[in-house]
Amino acid sequence: MEEIIDSDIGSIAPPPYEHGSVYESIREDILSGHLAANERLVVSMLAGRYGTSTNPVREALQQLRGEGFVVFSHNRGARVRPIDEEFVRDIYEMEVLIEPYLTRSFVGLVTDADLERLEAIQLEIETVNFADQKRHDTLDTAFHRTLYDRHYNRHAFEMWWRHREILGALSRGFQTSLSRRKAVLKEHRELIAALSQHDEELAAAVITSHVRGSGQHIIEQMRAARHRTHP
Repeated sequence: MEEIIDSDIGSIAPPPYEHGSVYESIREDILSGHLAANERLVVSMLAGRYGTSTNPVREALQQLRGEGFVVFSHNRGARVRPIDEEFVRDIYEMEVLIEPYLTRSFVGLVTDADLERLEAIQLEIETVNFADQKRHDTLDTAFHRTLYDRHYNRHAFEMWWRHREILGALSRGFQTSLSRRKAVLKEHRELIAALSQHDEELAAAVITSHVRGSGQHIIEQMRAARHRTHP
């Protein structure tokens, strides 16, 4: 099962950028804090940092600007947008719209083979039980890609994928609370049941709650970290 899941991830509908690209490197450095909030982004310095010419850096900054990671001003040039609670809220509120839309479509496509796959992945998720976070993330991605990979709207899929990577990178800096762990396992089971019943409304409601809960959990962890730093 592990080999099948791992080989499937990334084999269908690759992300909308090349792995290891300048865009990805800058984005990861922003999310990790290696490029600090409000830090000025000088094209020539970034080109030297990432060992590339200035054109890929300019293109990456424009893409990151469109995604909200970078802000431009007339007098100050490009700067890192603070990755704060408002930023996370904006992303997961978009996901509350996108994922139910993708899930509703899957209800009309789901096969017995899909349900068997979801069940098998979920069993392994429950076996891992968050003890190996990297393995859990791989399995959770496989679970959700089973729902979304075949959707005809590739723009919506790519937006989901990009948002998932952003939220995933942020959440890696925090531990998942016990209550959130229980909720994730429960919501996955409820989603499988709704899909088995071909209940579009129930499946959409479950995924809405699932996405909202994940986003709110990250915000709660960010607030707790801020209070620890600035009590």
